[in-house]
Amino acid sequence: MYDILVIGGGPAGLNAALYAKRKGANVAIIAKEIGGQVKDTSAVENYLGYSSISGEGLVKVFVDHVKALDVPIFDFSTVESIRVSEDSLVKEVILADGTVHKAKSLILATGSKPRKLGVPGEKEFFGKGVAYCAICDGPFFTDLDVIVAGGGNSAIEAAIDLSKIASKVTVVHRSQLRADKILIDQVEKLDNIEIHLETQIQEVVGEKLMKGVKVLDKSTGEVSIISGNGLFVEIGYLPNTEAFKGVIELNDRGEIIVDKYGQTNIKGIFAAGDSTDTPYKQIIISAADGAKCALSANEYINAL
Repeated sequence: MYDILVIGGGPAGLNAALYAKRKGANVAIIAKEIGGQVKDTSAVENYLGYSSISGEGLVKVFVDHVKALDVPIFDFSTVESIRVSEDSLVKEVILADGTVHKAKSLILATGSKPRKLGVPGEKEFFGKGVAYCAICDGPFFTDLDVIVAGGGNSAIEAAIDLSKIASKVTVVHRSQLRADKILIDQVEKLDNIEIHLETQIQEVVGEKLMKGVKVLDKSTGEVSIISGNGLFVEIGYLPNTEAFKGVIELNDRGEIIVDKYGQTNIKGIFAAGDSTDTPYKQIIISAADGAKCALSANEYINAL
């Protein structure tokens, strides 16, 4: 029986374990993989204390800090589901191999994964032009031509942000824009943003690095190449919350609903990071969420 079990090995989960351990809790981490999306980021330049560090490098710093406190990490462990006793005092985490871990409190920090276009070349050119975070990777494309895939708020916000550093931004969307009018109005005022609607991306093309995307104009049937040094896929994220359905309250996007303390609908179960309905999915915000949840979980346990 642990005091606190942290599910997830990204910034939120690692920092939650760090804070919980420092509070004297008997804590462990259960994670399918350590690092989350951070380890797939080529470079991080917006985390306080590091002017620039690779995603893998930042994850190593996090993990080394947690391991220095002798926090057990059950890596490569897939959580199948969770159960809660009738009195809510005992939480069980059931792994895919049938193993069951028990705790007084849980911190869910399973993160999310970006929606993929699912076209040829997308996987091959990931990190070689294809990216999923304009805030994270945008500065690497200063004074270059970039393409943004998507037509919602996240895509248009990305285009606006990229327009400040890129030479040209081309927005490509398979239907009509779904972004808020205020964002669309901003885009229309920017001279270096071009928009292609009713346009389907069919393939990412290039050699060692991507050089553009092959697109289909759905209104004319014409196939052409839009040149670009980078492609930012901004079509949303999918929270990793499948294991919690039916137990934890989720919103219509599948995100875990939390209050200002990180508390879910079940007492003693908290959630942090990208898997929650907290806005602004950023490394530093996820890490802070983890700390908050650990402090909340500690108060919950002290009150038992």
